[in-house]
Amino acid sequence: MELEVEGNSGNEEESDIIIGGGGKVNLSASEIEYVSYEGEDHLPLIMGLVDQELSEPYSIFTYRYFVYLWPQLCFLAFHRGKCVGTVVCKMGEHRNTYRGYIAMLVVIKPYRGKGIATQLVTRSIQVMMESGCEEVTLEAEVTNKGALALYGRLGFIRAKRLFRSNSWLSIEAKVTRFFRLH
Repeated sequence: MELEVEGNSGNEEESDIIIGGGGKVNLSASEIEYVSYEGEDHLPLIMGLVDQELSEPYSIFTYRYFVYLWPQLCFLAFHRGKCVGTVVCKMGEHRNTYRGYIAMLVVIKPYRGKGIATQLVTRSIQVMMESGCEEVTLEAEVTNKGALALYGRLGFIRAKRLFRSNSWLSIEAKVTRFFRLH
């Protein structure tokens, strides 16, 4: 699974965002509302963002696996009522370690670089740590420079490089696996 996001260019309180037809919206960090997964009403929002922005297709069963078993590790970001970002995670035992895993992270393009992905990931890591996770892992495509930069800023370390072939889309991706110890 991968992350599709651009790095935050700074810690600006306000910034202009180009929306669809070229109009600008003045965005303040306080205008973004972060909420935990609250049930079936949020599932289509998550699916829509991930299907729109990530290269790997997921079935409804994959989404339900994550949000039903770990709803506390799923967060959504809203701007003026519109869902603009989400993170979906899980946690559990892995080789005698209690580990968190960031499965999906999406921020739609007009909102990237504004710190939204940082907030989504930070919130999920906080819950993982409070739940006893000793480490957090994820995978990101090596060509996704924004994701690599984001995870580097958040203290993740590149652990290994993987090669994945996605036969249903004929995509071959080089993926980097990251770890973060708290």
